Amino acid sequence: MNLTPPATILITGATGAIGCALAGYYAKPGVHLILQGRNAETLAKTADACMAQGAEVSTRAMDLRDIPALQQWLAEISATCLPDLVIANAGMNTNNGPGRKGEDWPDIEALLDLNIKSTIALVNGLVPAMRRRSSGQLALLSSLAAFYGLPVTPSYCASKAAIKAYGEAMRGWLARDGVHVNVVMPGYIKSDMCDGMPGPKPFLMTPEQAARIIAKGLAKNRARISFPFPLNIGTWLLAVFPAAWSQRFVRLLNYGG
Repeated sequence: MNLTPPATILITGATGAIGCALAGYYAKPGVHLILQGRNAETLAKTADACMAQGAEVSTRAMDLRDIPALQQWLAEISATCLPDLVIANAGMNTNNGPGRKGEDWPDIEALLDLNIKSTIALVNGLVPAMRRRSSGQLALLSSLAAFYGLPVTPSYCASKAAIKAYGEAMRGWLARDGVHVNVVMPGYIKSDMCDGMPGPKPFLMTPEQAARIIAKGLAKNRARISFPFPLNIGTWLLAVFPAAWSQRFVRLLNYGG
């Protein structure tokens, strides 16, 4: 099933690699992009590039972890320019650090607030208006790391597993309301965040490649958009193999932390 091309698109984390690439992919005449990011200067550059391609662009520089401010912004959007497509892309990563130091609690708390809490708040703030309109699409950025927890990035994996489960549940709940929910599960995408992750990065893709795959999957309303092949199959197998096998395998691949 191919969906009607969206005319109004909200993208969070538009200053990051994937978010910026998605904004550029969708930017064209007749499209209104609503772009959010924390870095106002980078956000303005992304907006300028999208406007040069003919898109109408609105921006909001804010920290999504400020939930009251986020909720106020979503109420304004719901009342004035409810999106056809929302891509919840904002996220961050943390890892166990050098020498098996372990994650620092402030980093864990910031990650959980952004990756999980703000994403759920975003959906929660827009769903009522989408249900009243009987249309809308919500794309939630998870990760192939949601299939099996890697010892080098435990909190990140946990956050992406939470978004995967939440998105799958919301897809089932909202189906009868005409609101579509898609879980996006990329592998390694070239970015500052990816560069900072420990361990090998097989099948590394560019943000532009990822944006094309995501957009095509959203247009077809795929429940789960996981890529690249065969990394998506491999990570899925880690979840279904006996735990001892999977743990041994990730150690052999140098993800053992």
